[in-house]
Amino acid sequence: MPMIDIQGISKWYGSFQVLTDCTTSVEKGEVVVVCGPSGSGKSTLIKCVNALEPFQKGDVIVDGISCADPKTDLPKLRARVGMVFQNFELFPHLSITENLTLGQVKVLGRPADEAKTRGLKLLDRVGLIEQKDKFPGQLSGGQQQRVAIARALSMDPIAMLFDEPTSALDPEMVNEVLDVKVELAHEGMTMMVVTHEMGFARKVADRVIFMDRGEIVEDATKEAFFGSPRSERAQHFLAKILQH
Repeated sequence: MPMIDIQGISKWYGSFQVLTDCTTSVEKGEVVVVCGPSGSGKSTLIKCVNALEPFQKGDVIVDGISCADPKTDLPKLRARVGMVFQNFELFPHLSITENLTLGQVKVLGRPADEAKTRGLKLLDRVGLIEQKDKFPGQLSGGQQQRVAIARALSMDPIAMLFDEPTSALDPEMVNEVLDVKVELAHEGMTMMVVTHEMGFARKVADRVIFMDRGEIVEDATKEAFFGSPRSERAQHFLAKILQH
């Protein structure tokens, strides 16, 4: 059974269809990059994986649990699937240490001391232990995003979802976030990553999904996608993005 199994999901905003019969899967330990032009449905698709976005048709099965089943405890499911957003989503009024421990205590029921130990261990892992007493506003964008990754990891996720985690960063900050993601990939974390960073895709992705107008146009190994994309839309996209 795949870790993430997306089965023919479709989604509408009113009469506008944003996803059309999207089907794919992610195996345990696999890294899948989702790319495509703006407005193609990439972020919507990844948010359907932990039911942050409801969908009207199809199903998403995460580690054997259906997102569409009304009996599913969605907050509990979301606690098991780490999510890192474009804009960090840290609590600005809490210290970095508090940001790392709050979810563990409130959602997982961890004792505060244990949660703090776990959080600081992961903060050290992303190279920011010296920032533990600061507030998010005192950190650079790249540092805040690394804290957000550490916070997601502190919940012991079975998979990680990244929604364009470097798009809000200055160029010099991008690599420090990519380095953490590369390390996670090498450690065998199951990951779905929406990104325009094709260097990252070439380096660590097992597969690349290319979307356009709410549809999965290509779902191929990175070698096949970069070497000989089948669709004209993917060829055009790559020609534009790889010339820079």
